[in-house]
Amino acid sequence: MTNNNLICDLETGVCAVSGEEGMEVINLTPKKTIDLYYVTDPICSHCWALEPTLRRFLQQYGHYINIHTVMGGLLEKWGGGPVDPANGIFGPQDVAGHWREVGEHYRMPIDGSLMINNPVQSSFPPSRVFKVIQKHHGDENAFTYLRRAREALFAFNQNIGETSVMIDIVNELGLNGESIVKEAESQIGQQLLQEDFALTAKLGARGFPTIIMVNEDNKGVKIVGSRSLEYYVSGLTKILNGEEVKPKQQPPLSKLLAQEKLLFAKEIEVMYDLKATELPAFAESELAPGTIEEKELLGEKYFVQK
Repeated sequence: MTNNNLICDLETGVCAVSGEEGMEVINLTPKKTIDLYYVTDPICSHCWALEPTLRRFLQQYGHYINIHTVMGGLLEKWGGGPVDPANGIFGPQDVAGHWREVGEHYRMPIDGSLMINNPVQSSFPPSRVFKVIQKHHGDENAFTYLRRAREALFAFNQNIGETSVMIDIVNELGLNGESIVKEAESQIGQQLLQEDFALTAKLGARGFPTIIMVNEDNKGVKIVGSRSLEYYVSGLTKILNGEEVKPKQQPPLSKLLAQEKLLFAKEIEVMYDLKATELPAFAESELAPGTIEEKELLGEKYFVQK
């Protein structure tokens, strides 16, 4: 049987269903038109508090965004004056109580006693490691390192400014921890970090976390502090000139946990719009028996991929 709609046109050089145009504008994949600058620091407690919301925002709206994580340089060293007088922080001993308060408020556990017994002396060493990983192994690996470093510091009370701890964290990513930390401790690492500090200054970021979203017309919004998901979605909508933003579906919990390896209860609740009382039944329905371990830290549950 002959299909009369299938025509090979000598003029256009097209063998196709009749009516096809020679040129038209199509959109197969939405173009990422927004640059998002996330100015942060490995020892920023409010950045740790932002993790649940930022993860959901990037999971659902990341198709609009090119993310740039920028190290801001929260603590070069102790001494020589107050570090954060607004929060009553003049030395490392003042940090423990503040961190614990942040952790309890946002339900992202922070032990904090490390800052009394074995304080992080500077956030620059783990920031330099981030930059070296970013340079050689890409943004995704660097972002994962930042997450693992914060878990180690805030939840599990490890001094992420110590060489041995940094090496262990990098090794757990499947990278060469000794080589990466050695480069981070060289002039190369400091030069990479200084480039981020210059960008931080150019962006006008003076507190952490700061998220700045900029559109193609170089107009943007700056959001300082840990905010709700709606706050970031509203900012994205504004710089898309009111265009309706369409979120992607959240990934299945099993897939998310396989990717993240460890998630606190609050992170799962935020991702899936759950009440705390709904989490146990949801986790049971989403996760195959024997695939995860459920643990508790400072009164908060967390789930670990086996």
